[in-house]
Amino acid sequence: MTKPICRVCKSTVSKIFSSNVLQKYSVEYFQCSRCEYIQTENPYWLEEAYNSPINVSDTGMIMRNLWFRNVAATTIFFLFDYKGKFVDYGGGYGVFVRMMRDVGFDFYWQDKYTENLFAQGFEFAETEKLPIDLLTCFEAFEHFVDPLAEFENLLCISRNILLSSEFVPEPLPSPSEWWYYGVEHGQHIGFYQKKTFLYLAEKYNLNFYTNSQNIHLLTEKQFLAPTFKWITKVSKYITPFIQKRMQSLTWKDSKKLKTTFS
Repeated sequence: MTKPICRVCKSTVSKIFSSNVLQKYSVEYFQCSRCEYIQTENPYWLEEAYNSPINVSDTGMIMRNLWFRNVAATTIFFLFDYKGKFVDYGGGYGVFVRMMRDVGFDFYWQDKYTENLFAQGFEFAETEKLPIDLLTCFEAFEHFVDPLAEFENLLCISRNILLSSEFVPEPLPSPSEWWYYGVEHGQHIGFYQKKTFLYLAEKYNLNFYTNSQNIHLLTEKQFLAPTFKWITKVSKYITPFIQKRMQSLTWKDSKKLKTTFS
């Protein structure tokens, strides 16, 4: 049997525990000795896990999208060109893209596996090669089978990436102690530490900022570390003021779609 290696940095990994995934498969979990990334064994159960692309037990999907809207709006407004173009990678049903366009940001949707229900007409076409100021990637990194290849694909779209992923708590929790392992749905197969993202930042010559828990920014830009943490903390209070400064695209998009699909 071939000894597994880290799917991020290709270093050696050590087994940390086993767990019952999808209530039927005994799956081994490993941790990297270099970047501290935690990964499952080869995820042979994924086709079954993705019978439905959206996890049916995920009752927090809309609540998270509201929070992501606030974080993305404040991050873009204060740290990037808010008049630029943006892409939501792994955008699911398109709820987040619609929310961001309703605020006034020119966002586009991308997802290989899920039907675009709420952002139709605003799909991202990689062939256009338009400059993308920032790419968002929420609740997707833990799904990547080949995280390094996926990350390089993201960088081809934009070298500014705002993402969400829960840091593994310390001390390392068992599967019964941490909900984010997601053993009941089997879709989460990789888990990140601050050290993992620092490795990626150094490898691709980027800067890394985090709220120290679940929202992270890999970017070419450089600013004081507390700035990003402050933005994520107060975003829900600032977003209403940003909305007043922006021009919503809701009505403009409606007129465009009536012409496109008539």
